[in-house]
Amino acid sequence: MGRAAPRRTVAPVQRARSSLRAFRKASLIAVALTGLLLLMLGPTEEALAQDAGVSATADTPAEEPRRQVQPEEVARETSAEAQRAASGLRQGLLNALPKLTVVLGTLLLTWLVARGLRALLRVVLGRWARADASTALVSICVWLLGTGIAVSVLAGDIRAMLGSVGLVGLALSWALQTPIESFTGWLLNSFQGYYRVGDRVQVGDVFGDVYAIDFLSTTLWELGSAERPGAVHAEQPTGRLITFPNNEVLTGTVINLTRDFPYVWDELVVPVANESDLRYALELLRGLATEVLGDDMAGPAHDYEALLRKARLETAVADKPEVYVSLADSWTNVTIRYLVHARQRRKWKSLLAERVMVELNQPTHAGRLIPVFPRQQVQLLGADGRPTDAPSRGS
Repeated sequence: MGRAAPRRTVAPVQRARSSLRAFRKASLIAVALTGLLLLMLGPTEEALAQDAGVSATADTPAEEPRRQVQPEEVARETSAEAQRAASGLRQGLLNALPKLTVVLGTLLLTWLVARGLRALLRVVLGRWARADASTALVSICVWLLGTGIAVSVLAGDIRAMLGSVGLVGLALSWALQTPIESFTGWLLNSFQGYYRVGDRVQVGDVFGDVYAIDFLSTTLWELGSAERPGAVHAEQPTGRLITFPNNEVLTGTVINLTRDFPYVWDELVVPVANESDLRYALELLRGLATEVLGDDMAGPAHDYEALLRKARLETAVADKPEVYVSLADSWTNVTIRYLVHARQRRKWKSLLAERVMVELNQPTHAGRLIPVFPRQQVQLLGADGRPTDAPSRGS
């Protein structure tokens, strides 16, 4: 009960911080948009100079005697001020109309150029793996250029325009941080090729076959695994689709099982009792693994060796299953190591396990291969603390 109170205060604090960050972003955007509107619809420099001259001439006459202002005069002055403000706004819109026409024409021309370049690049690049990323970059550059020209024409003063655009860009970069990182991750994956559609990958905590790659997200057909909870505890489809943002490429670890070489090493552990004939067990299990996997392992092993030799790495790759021995608490583990396709690990492991269990139960191996059963040993100690074969009198 004493620990429940701090947990209840975490959510309100987080909500308050999120609201404060959102208020800051909204304030920056509001200030930047207000400055941009003032640049577009504000009075020109000539009008400001004229107003300054009129106010100066109005202040030069000698002071007049003070008189009481009547309510009718206040109403007339207020109405005249409102009319002047409306007239100024209307005049600002009329003055900005040619600029707006040029801006709309510039944006239309930019759209036509970007669309034409996309069509041309798709024909030239064809099915190149990096065609989509290259086309997107060209379109972004065209739109940035066109938008910069349009805003500079609309604002007039390029320095003030850059200040307003900088504030808007800063606020948008904070507000759209995840989408920007996701798009950057998509570009990086498009050029570096961390994974493609159809690859079997693990990105962070997500494991499955790549189904679709968009600008901001990637979708996988989920696979089960023995290391994570779920209905399927092996590398087989679960039937669920998982979508995650592409910024995982920048912040997480990407494991690709099928990109350059679609084969992986797998192991099957066969426990035998310490009283077994170990050399006999090794020869028997090695023969069984070679019988089941030898023909399907030779070709991939040679390809794997060539790939390692090209990368100047270890080139000694076994073309047949290998058997290793390790000690456990009260038995011996015989590990069969073999090379299989990444999408067929469970299939071959099940076939090999079935073949091994059937063979170990044959009568010809009786006395030489002893299976492992749960064992428990009780050691009796005497009154002096030394082991004894008979129970002590005090027990």
